[in-house]
Amino acid sequence: MVIPSNAIKKSSCAYLHYLVLYLTMISKSTIIKQYVILEYYAKERKNMVKSMTGFGRCEISEGTRKMTVEMKSVNHRYLDVNMKMPKKLNFFDASIRNLLKTYIQRGKVDLFITFEDTAETNFSLKYNQELAGEYLKYLQQMADQFGLENDIRVSTLSRYPEVLSMEEVQVDEEELWNLLEKALKGACEQFVETRIKEGENLKKDLLAKLDEMLENVEYISVRSPQIVGEYRKKLEDKVKELLEDVHIEESRLATEITIFADKICVDEEIVRLRSHIEHTKATLEEGGAVGRKLDFIAQEMNREANTILSKANDLEVSNHAIDLKTEIEKVREQIQNIE
Repeated sequence: MVIPSNAIKKSSCAYLHYLVLYLTMISKSTIIKQYVILEYYAKERKNMVKSMTGFGRCEISEGTRKMTVEMKSVNHRYLDVNMKMPKKLNFFDASIRNLLKTYIQRGKVDLFITFEDTAETNFSLKYNQELAGEYLKYLQQMADQFGLENDIRVSTLSRYPEVLSMEEVQVDEEELWNLLEKALKGACEQFVETRIKEGENLKKDLLAKLDEMLENVEYISVRSPQIVGEYRKKLEDKVKELLEDVHIEESRLATEITIFADKICVDEEIVRLRSHIEHTKATLEEGGAVGRKLDFIAQEMNREANTILSKANDLEVSNHAIDLKTEIEKVREQIQNIE
């Protein structure tokens, strides 16, 4: 049996059509998957704890042009950007600052931008015909007035100010911004990576310190009720020693012990301090720009620790309260480095 040639052509065309559709679907699916993955990692990175100390550098070359961006930062309460760049890029000042805000929330940032263009057409020679005419007119007037020979030459006239001048050729602002934007984004990406790396180290250190603080809080929590019991025993022994056989009402002893227990009670402070420590841990795990929030919580923890220390009527409790304050101070110092 012989298959007609037109049928073969039709089946081949149909096969190619479905093959193209299939490849298009695969391509779209791959792009969507890549986009979802990039979005996920961008979100994850945004939610990471970042240090306010960072460094980034990127160099982009396109044809005869080369753009280099270098940036570094230290701690600061707000975002403070100091830029040094060629005058021809000053036009992009606002755009640069807006771009930086998408990567940085806090810190004192020093930004250095250099631009090189090795093209031979960067400058053009400009001839000021009107000015040259003015020079010649007045030179001739001087020659006539004083009876002098007008010996002016072209080479001499060309050296007169502003007759011939070099002018820089205006560049396409959109092309220049595209090049600058690529360099800025590359430097910012590296800058953020260094901040994240140091931020994760700070996070581990802070979590370890918070665990140590919880141990001190737990000791004070267990020790506080024991102090009341020991005080009752000491009071009873002292009364028996001084009054011997004289009977003392139990209610009088109970009243004295209650007053003492109320004076040294730190239950509320311990509850609040535990809550602050757990809140700090949760905030660190949440990530993002949490530096200011953590600083406020640390101030509250310090206030509770001060109250515990002021109420302490026991050497061991006092020592652990001092250790607690020392750890809180260390935590506050570390928090100052977090964005």
